[in-house]
Amino acid sequence: MGLALVIGNKNYSSWSLRPWLLLKQAGIPFREIRISLYTEESPVQIRKYSPSGKVPALLDDGVTVWESLAICEYLADKFPERQLWPADRIARAEARSVATEMHAGFGALRQHMSMNCRRHLPGKGRTPEVLRDIARITVLWNDCRVRFGDNGQFLFGKFSIADCMYAPVALRFVTYDVELDPVSAAYVKTIAALPAIRQWVADARAEPEVIPQFEPYA
Repeated sequence: MGLALVIGNKNYSSWSLRPWLLLKQAGIPFREIRISLYTEESPVQIRKYSPSGKVPALLDDGVTVWESLAICEYLADKFPERQLWPADRIARAEARSVATEMHAGFGALRQHMSMNCRRHLPGKGRTPEVLRDIARITVLWNDCRVRFGDNGQFLFGKFSIADCMYAPVALRFVTYDVELDPVSAAYVKTIAALPAIRQWVADARAEPEVIPQFEPYA
């Protein structure tokens, strides 16, 4: 059967984007199972695949992995030749740290600048808490690029799981027209230019569903 990835709406589901992007960038074949979120049927549909009742979930011939970062780690273990984490031990430790910080933090940014690929919302969502999140993210990006980015355009030079974790943030910064320092702005352009990201955004814009709770500025 091979790999299958269960995802939600591409316009809104930032967590779905992360492992989807990793699979695409690594050139790993997979089947996409898309379930529209927040419908009457979606909880039952998702439970068919995901024990948490949430997306994303990875299916691999009887193995189910849920939660974005856990899926990425599983793929790194299954496909070591793809080098989905930096090869250097110190860089790899920091990449895991920044990925986990994204996974566990930045709640204000998530709440007030939810991912929405179809909209352009300049100036929205800029609470003091969100501005603090943005400041931390840009400091983190600058540090990664300066210390580890010599051999490429990504946070640790070559594309890694760390970039997957921050790709939805880059898309948010485009949607909300966030002013960025030159290093961070260049990184956002790098992520936005990826063919996989362009495909995701095009698919998101073609989706018919509108989820009101993710449209606070409608």
